[in-house]
Amino acid sequence: MSDHPVLHVKGRVLAGPDDVRDELWVVGGRVTYDRPAGAGDVRAVQGWALPGLVDAHCHVGLGAEGPVDADTAEKQALTDREAGALLLRDAGSPSDTRWVDDRADLPKIIRAGRHIARTRRYIRGYAHEIEPADLVAHVGREARRGDGWVKLVGDWIDRGAGDLAPCWPREAVEAGIAEAHRLGARVTAHCFAESSLRDLVESGIDCVEHATGLTPELIPLFAERGVAIVPTLVNIATFPDLAAGGDEKYPRWSAHMRRLHERRYDTVRDAYDAGIPVYVGTDAGGSLPHGLVAAEVAELVTAGIPPVEALAATSWAARAWLGRPGLEEGAPADLVVYESDPRADVRVLAAPRRVVLNGRVVQ
Repeated sequence: MSDHPVLHVKGRVLAGPDDVRDELWVVGGRVTYDRPAGAGDVRAVQGWALPGLVDAHCHVGLGAEGPVDADTAEKQALTDREAGALLLRDAGSPSDTRWVDDRADLPKIIRAGRHIARTRRYIRGYAHEIEPADLVAHVGREARRGDGWVKLVGDWIDRGAGDLAPCWPREAVEAGIAEAHRLGARVTAHCFAESSLRDLVESGIDCVEHATGLTPELIPLFAERGVAIVPTLVNIATFPDLAAGGDEKYPRWSAHMRRLHERRYDTVRDAYDAGIPVYVGTDAGGSLPHGLVAAEVAELVTAGIPPVEALAATSWAARAWLGRPGLEEGAPADLVVYESDPRADVRVLAAPRRVVLNGRVVQ
């Protein structure tokens, strides 16, 4: 206990969307709702407390040109921490960030290993670029390297066709997902377009990133199979600029990207209304800056998801989905404190009053 200060969080503690408590204590770096006896010096923290936010799609250690050095990766992680994102699902990175696990002052990371893409069908320097015959072997490697997740690139531009197209034949996808599941890992996939989704879902995929290609015909399939989506709307906002860059060389692709962008809010709202699990992810790293978790929650609300459900998508529900605790008795004390009730206005998330990580006030 001497290595950790005793904290007394007072005001309102949102242990769940409807589980509101008056206070919690942090003793030995862990949450307790029992007042400690003889605690000695106690630091009081006042406000509305939430479990540390989740960014379920980001990339620590990744820059626009590929892997970055440790100093840059540290700055990325610290930027997320300052935004209140204390649990990150790293949805593909070529960098080894295991050193972060030894830093009690940095967010916790759940890794999906390195992206697995088709040869010359993804951003250079990001992924293992392979052919279908090698997919199972690479899935097995990344399942062992990651923290229970594997990331596929499900579609990308096919330059011959001049538009988005699936990267993998159905039989390769089935075998790859089966191998990941055999090793105890879940599988997610980058997908912008419509055409790769049915094969991935029917092959047993667990999650789809972006999912801009969801259509009324595909939504019931996702709902029936319980396949989650992480829409990354702050990234989808960049589609018009991307499309403009391809107008001359790939006009079909550019028009397709604009259509996906135009219907993005309807796609997310319809998925939510159908019961598809929706979680917050920013796609930070690569081309987007870190620290955008509050902006993504606000985008989900703009799309039509109720504020409390959008909040759950970055807190209670997201942590449960990723198998990490929230503010349960005995859990590591990772929490964010705000001036007012974020359930009433999610824009409050943009201005954390205090950030507590592993029982220490870090901001």
